[in-house]
Amino acid sequence: MAGPRPRVEYLAGFCCPLGGLAAGKPRVLCHGAEIFLSTGSELVYVYDREGRLLIAVYKFPGQVWHLELLALRKVLYVLCARSGIYCLSLDQTTSEDRQVSEPPVPVIPVDPDSCVLPDTSLHAFTVLDDALITLALGPTQWKMQLFECPSPGEDPRPGGQIGEVELSTCIPPAESQGESAAPCFLPVLCCASPPGSRAPLGHSWSSGGVTLEGALFGLLFGADAALLESPVVLCGLPDGQLCCVIIKTLVTSTSAPGYPKALVKILHHLEEPVVFIGALRTEPLAEDVEDVHCDCLVALGHHGRTLAIKASWDEAGHLVPELREYSVPGPVLCAACDRSSHVYHSTSAGLRVVDLAQGGSPLDPTEHDGAPGSLPPLLYPDSLGVCSLATLCVSSSVPEGGAELLALSAKGRLMICYLNPHDEAPQPSRVTSAKAGQKIKQLLSGIGTMSERVSSLKKAVDQRDKALTCLNEVMNVSCALLSSREGPRPISCTISTAWSRLQLQDVLMATCLLENSSSFSLDRGWALCVQVLRSSRALDLDSASSAVTYTIPVDQLGPGGRREVTLPLGPGEDGALDLPVTVSCALFYSLREVVGRALEPRDPFKDPPSAECTPVVLPEQDGVCLPLSEHTVDMLQGLRFPSLGVPHTEALGPAKDPIHTFLGNCRVPGSQPAGPESLRAKYLPPSVATIKVSAELLRAALGDSHAGVPLGCATLQWLLTENAAADIVKAQVLSSVQGVAPDGTDVHLIIREVTVTDLCPAGPIQAMEIQVESSSLANMCRAHHAIVGRLQRLVVEQAARGSNPPDLRLQYLHQMQANHETLLREVQMLRDRLCTEDEASSCATAQRLLQVYRRLRSPSLLLL
Repeated sequence: MAGPRPRVEYLAGFCCPLGGLAAGKPRVLCHGAEIFLSTGSELVYVYDREGRLLIAVYKFPGQVWHLELLALRKVLYVLCARSGIYCLSLDQTTSEDRQVSEPPVPVIPVDPDSCVLPDTSLHAFTVLDDALITLALGPTQWKMQLFECPSPGEDPRPGGQIGEVELSTCIPPAESQGESAAPCFLPVLCCASPPGSRAPLGHSWSSGGVTLEGALFGLLFGADAALLESPVVLCGLPDGQLCCVIIKTLVTSTSAPGYPKALVKILHHLEEPVVFIGALRTEPLAEDVEDVHCDCLVALGHHGRTLAIKASWDEAGHLVPELREYSVPGPVLCAACDRSSHVYHSTSAGLRVVDLAQGGSPLDPTEHDGAPGSLPPLLYPDSLGVCSLATLCVSSSVPEGGAELLALSAKGRLMICYLNPHDEAPQPSRVTSAKAGQKIKQLLSGIGTMSERVSSLKKAVDQRDKALTCLNEVMNVSCALLSSREGPRPISCTISTAWSRLQLQDVLMATCLLENSSSFSLDRGWALCVQVLRSSRALDLDSASSAVTYTIPVDQLGPGGRREVTLPLGPGEDGALDLPVTVSCALFYSLREVVGRALEPRDPFKDPPSAECTPVVLPEQDGVCLPLSEHTVDMLQGLRFPSLGVPHTEALGPAKDPIHTFLGNCRVPGSQPAGPESLRAKYLPPSVATIKVSAELLRAALGDSHAGVPLGCATLQWLLTENAAADIVKAQVLSSVQGVAPDGTDVHLIIREVTVTDLCPAGPIQAMEIQVESSSLANMCRAHHAIVGRLQRLVVEQAARGSNPPDLRLQYLHQMQANHETLLREVQMLRDRLCTEDEASSCATAQRLLQVYRRLRSPSLLLL
């Protein structure tokens, strides 16, 4: 059908939850210039349509489920969830609202005395002029109750109950039984009256009351309802059942004998929740007919099943109900009927309309006394181009043939949709064969373009799904590593060092062994980052390249897998290897490689992305970094031992200067070399440093791992544990060893047993003296620093185990501390003197400074 095009006018916006308003509970009604609406919360708004402003807000004790407007009595009935029905006088609210029309509008709490029918089980209600019909949820069934409404001017509270009946329905849905959970779908009630009913419809078209033609009314509800001229309550339940109850028979059911459930008549079952019941006119009226009565009853289910019932003639000429089921696009959020043959229903895609007018020519009214025609075999929903609506109603104050819809959108916007039947959609014009061929070409081209676009979008979706899978794996690995800071780690990296010969030069190599003991796999995007930080660079704060980082991609390292990486530590291009060197290992996951492509737009039919408008969605580091381990390579690990026959220990050293090599070859045979190293070895004694450690402390720390080995040999083996020659030193049971530093100078380690007296009142203390000798002061300091670091960690571990040192003479300790401070002051004085003396006097000062340094490197302190 070519439906009318609507004109939409937005009035106001109201608060709604994230995701939009839920269907089934928002309501909107109109009375004159006032609009009453609820969004499904505990608030009811009063909006002035003419003044375009909000004039009042009423707050109820719970969610508002339903509104009914009784225009003749000028009252508004409100159903509050698990509280009951409240009554507000329109005269009172209007007079109060006009006094506080200036924004901001205050929220008025509703007086508890306004509750005219307190009942926590009420789920729906409707109002006639003289009756209030409610639907309550019992333990297993729905119960319909009838109350007497007061006359105008009386107390708005209803009188006593005058009838009730239980509906023969299935057990209500589980979500409706709990007191805390709100029902997904509420029942729908609609009052249908015969043409000669005593009680006129007291509500506007928006509140749900309809008047049916006599033929249809009698066919649907029987002769009793037609003879009694009694209104009938139509009830649509969440399980899909559509039933009816005659009000006047319900009034007498309490006193008259009989089976109460016989009062309930089941009309149909939609097999899905009923969301709307209404009626409309499908046949045109004669010119002399003034009263408009509906000739078709309509019910809509949540998923789009539509029921239409109309009085028709069969082949034998008998009047029978014609029942047709249709299917319209769902899910249906709300619906309404206008005075003509249109049914408006809203889905999540927007507002649609169907026309139930007779498809063929009507039967001759004179032949069948004005009997109606038949329903159309199919419905053709037409989109009106209006956004999704949460509730709507049809206003009666519109031109003949037109429609005015008052609606509340799913986003909380109050709007009016004007539909003019004369504004039809443009009809397609006749085209020639040439134009038809061109049109077909355009359609085929559009199909091909759409196919390419779908393929491109599918590829982008697959890539994003893959990226999300990778990110989930990254989160699992990150949580596993960060939650195992103590104890064995699921993914570990161990570092060991060894000397190797590369290109006629000895190079200290670091081997990093990455082990995956977790249940996760390290796939594409993971990399092992190894950072090498040298001691000389670490102290230079202004250096921009204080560390060298190696990045090695990790491909398909599954559970239980290993990956080994070997990296050179030095010597560098300058031929020097500065120890200690800190080697840090970390796992790095690149977000830009895996996620960056998925975030790029992949639709070539949209504007191509530019570097200026592409948002920066990745952090500056472009990845996730998970530290694994940190290892310090010191002088004790860098020593080589040629005297023990260890491979790769005869150092070739760095490439020498060709001029120095030529002069060395031209030297007279038998003469001494004149280099600085030979002069230092000839005229200067070796630099020495000693450290004394309690024998008892060493035995406790070494434990059973060195049982049966002299303590001096065990101590040397412990110091060289991380050296590549540790096994050879252990096999030869040595207490002293001479090694070679990376620059080729000798470093001598000597372990001897000594006795320390005058320190403990209980007697002498057995101790081990660790002595370091080297002709290079720098190498001696590096080896001394490495030994002190190991001893510090040993003392801390033993202190954590609760070992206590023996009693000491404090006076002796104070004296040693005073001597140490005296030597430090003398060092400072000699260094200051060197800056001011001439060359002749500075030699004696330098000699004295070396002696003081030697005494500082061999203190009398003992580690306990």
